[in-house]
Amino acid sequence: MLWLVVALVALLWWTYTRHSDRFKEVSSKIKCSIKAYPVLGHAYLFAMQDGTSRMRYFQMFGREAIKNGGLTNLWLGEKYYVVVVDPVDLDVIMKASLEKDEIMRFARNFIGNGIIFAPLPIWRPRRKILAPTFSPKNLNNFVKIFSQQSSVMADKLQDEEGKGPCSVWKYLNTYAMDSVCETALGVKVNAQKNTEEPFMKAFEETCRLIAMRMVQPWLYPNAVYRLLPYHANFEECKRIVCGFIDKIIKSKRKTIKEDAELKKGPNDINTFLELITEASGGDRGYSDEELQEETLVLVVAGTDTSAVGACFTICMLARHPDVQERACEELHEVFGDSDRPLTSEDLPRLKYLDAVVRETLRLYPPVPLIVRTVEKEIQLPSGVTLVPGCGVLVHIWGTHRNPQYWGDDADQFRPERFLETLKHPAAFIPFSYGPRNCLGYQYAMMSMKTAVATILRKYRISMPGSKQNGVNVADTPMTVSFDIMMKDVDRFTVQLEKRTK
Repeated sequence: MLWLVVALVALLWWTYTRHSDRFKEVSSKIKCSIKAYPVLGHAYLFAMQDGTSRMRYFQMFGREAIKNGGLTNLWLGEKYYVVVVDPVDLDVIMKASLEKDEIMRFARNFIGNGIIFAPLPIWRPRRKILAPTFSPKNLNNFVKIFSQQSSVMADKLQDEEGKGPCSVWKYLNTYAMDSVCETALGVKVNAQKNTEEPFMKAFEETCRLIAMRMVQPWLYPNAVYRLLPYHANFEECKRIVCGFIDKIIKSKRKTIKEDAELKKGPNDINTFLELITEASGGDRGYSDEELQEETLVLVVAGTDTSAVGACFTICMLARHPDVQERACEELHEVFGDSDRPLTSEDLPRLKYLDAVVRETLRLYPPVPLIVRTVEKEIQLPSGVTLVPGCGVLVHIWGTHRNPQYWGDDADQFRPERFLETLKHPAAFIPFSYGPRNCLGYQYAMMSMKTAVATILRKYRISMPGSKQNGVNVADTPMTVSFDIMMKDVDRFTVQLEKRTK
């Protein structure tokens, strides 16, 4: 084993000395007070750390970039990243650099060439095919499913009503899973009634393993990674997730042609799988592998993003009773005392609830970081020139807390911000920005708002303890973990009481 360690150190040193000179001029013009060591760079901070520690260090780099006027440096071994939290610089970068950074190959090992991580030659034609499937008409048709599934979730939450602290994660995660599978694939997996679904556990573990590998350069070489137990664990989790999706696709694809021969009624809904299959050319369009990749993106991203965003929103409403009360007043204006299901026509009327969700996504974006690679020289408005091969860490968490654009109270929860015009469109980017932004942005927002509205109509939400060691809980930030998605380490624990009319 000693020879492997020696060989790995030698490899890291060779790559460091070979490539680092290309970026020294860039890094010399950017301030960073966080110590970096030869070969390791800043990777020593992330060595053998859990998700909570990883997120704490990433937050540190975000604050460092804010302190330095919008930019700072991050070295992971020989790989150099410019950390960016300034919207003006981001506007240029996100429009000019569309290629995902090489580090995302670890995620691509899991999700394939799905549109999130696909190289540009694959991404461009797929984007053209997929974009029309997210039309307002199609999305509005899905609200009925969101409403039905959120009602199931609200009924399941009765098990927690009045019983003290409870985690809402499994309820919102399974709600999102059921909603995505029905809208994307046209199948009811009933995850809310079977919370031990292996798919969901395998997905969470896969994300944890990918996040861990990304920040530890000594795990980059496949020859090394395959000798470690992480690899076998990753492959097993991948087998479970992909097997689940593949089984559904093969079953569903057989029925699509049969269903197409039958005339659909006015209330029938075309699923994403049907829309994608048709848009790509039917039987001559996407192969089973291509359909699996894009469906996997829809299911994985749609489930976790919506669930995480909704859970953080529930927690913020519990921490801020005044905001919760105002949101409930708006719901009463729209629904009165009725128990009627939420419809697509209701969502645009819930303007304050929309602001609450957006303010939550500002402070707690489900994906706090994304990475791009610079393919051609970019002159930033801040005066720094990025050179080809340089990585860019788009620090969403830091951008959302940049006081230059959000004010001195940038760390405070104030939904009213989103009832006003933003100072810069790239100051709020929870679903990325520019030509390669997330196509499912509106889908996720509609799913989250439907879930939160349904819970608020039925339950009053509160924190288990309003004070801890004499400090108001609402004034302390939530402790979060980075496993690709950012999540609450306490698994979104609140208290629920039945809301009286």
